[in-house]
Amino acid sequence: MNVRYNDWRQVALPPPEAFTPSLSVSVVMPCYRTPPAVLTRTLAALESQTYPRALFEVVIVDDGSRPPLALPRSSLNVQVVRQVRRRRGTPRARNNGTRAAAHDIILFLDGDSLPEAGWMAAHARWHHACSDVLTVGFRAHVAVDDVDAETIRHRSGTLQDLFANRPIDPPWVEAYMQRTNDMTTRTDDLFHVVVGNFGISRAFYQAVGGSDESFTRWGHEDSEFAWRVYTRGGLLVPVRAAFAWHQGRWSEGREAKQRSSRFLLEKAAHLIPHPRYRSIARGRIYKVPQYVVTLEATGCPVEQVAEATRNILADREHDLVVRIEIEGSENAERLVWLHDAFDPDPRVRVAPGRPALDEFPAAPFHVRLPANIVAKNLVHRLHGCLGSTVYARSHLPDGTSISIARAWALHRVRRAGGSPADFGDVREIAPSKLKLRVATPLDAMGVPTRWKRLLQRARDIQNLSDVWSIVWRIARWWRPSE
Repeated sequence: MNVRYNDWRQVALPPPEAFTPSLSVSVVMPCYRTPPAVLTRTLAALESQTYPRALFEVVIVDDGSRPPLALPRSSLNVQVVRQVRRRRGTPRARNNGTRAAAHDIILFLDGDSLPEAGWMAAHARWHHACSDVLTVGFRAHVAVDDVDAETIRHRSGTLQDLFANRPIDPPWVEAYMQRTNDMTTRTDDLFHVVVGNFGISRAFYQAVGGSDESFTRWGHEDSEFAWRVYTRGGLLVPVRAAFAWHQGRWSEGREAKQRSSRFLLEKAAHLIPHPRYRSIARGRIYKVPQYVVTLEATGCPVEQVAEATRNILADREHDLVVRIEIEGSENAERLVWLHDAFDPDPRVRVAPGRPALDEFPAAPFHVRLPANIVAKNLVHRLHGCLGSTVYARSHLPDGTSISIARAWALHRVRRAGGSPADFGDVREIAPSKLKLRVATPLDAMGVPTRWKRLLQRARDIQNLSDVWSIVWRIARWWRPSE
């Protein structure tokens, strides 16, 4: 899927009227104490789908309802999966439903939602063409307690026609769609609009790790899952025709929803490294870092590696981890030294056993640099140089290079081949913009920092004033203590 950025418009699809379904679909619906009338209306709406009846099934996951959920009569192919323990949460229900599903296209729908007749076909059209795509459906909220299932089954028009004279809560994402030009701009918060109505292939769902079962309450579980899809290089596609109506206004239970959302915000911050969720202030270490910095340390003296590591840990971009890559059996003694120096720090990995993309697949930025580079705030400068591009690199005079890349582009390269340039813009950075220098033998000899700085000043002498500045500093160091 050689799509640049998230511009899903580059994918060639047949128009909806020319789409002929051939792949089977499993609709996974988590339910918890869903009233029979609500579930009956949902199944009635699914019975009206334009998708061929022989090509889809419905998997209802009862999330430990007591008494167990009663399955209404339906002409659909329906199975019920029961979670024994009570209220284990929507993510676990989705995972169990996916495991029980018979087909490779998985559509998630809340058990209290009424999909329009073209809902399934609108989602599935994309999954016939792309493997690594998350289709994002839309929804509105409407009160329907006085509508029975027969009315839904035998309506003459759309559900929108049926609900035309009712007060509704319209899709809140429309303002966001306008700001992001239907999710085709280069912003990093495209994941935020995924809520309760989405589709994905079984293979890609499993590749990103499924839903996070540690979310047992309502709030942020969809955003966390969508974040992982996004950083894994998935294409997020808004599908307006995949529309569903939530049974009940948003105001119903508003306080409980908002309280649960606030309660889980700190948890979500550990898993979603995005400014929408995290404070920019120092003082926190999160489970998923924003930056993964890999130091190529093979052949470098341990003192240089240690200084480079300390410089990175002191960077203005503090939400990071450092991976010290060092190879070769001759490095055993150096490894012991580095382990002793940095193992107690949870932000440092010495000789990690897995590639960075496997160890931190959901971290949005990956940096690689040689350990013999001396620079302050290098990660911060690299991020500034990256801008909206997917990859930025600086070639150094000694033949090495420094790079920063967006994780989603690296994941696409891993799956589809090619290079980051196939998926977005690439930028070359002049070394002078990064304000760095290659370490000297003095750095490896443990020369005190103030002497290193003095030698650096000496190399930069341009006039007599610079000379007197150096002499004045030396005189201050040797001044007898009073």
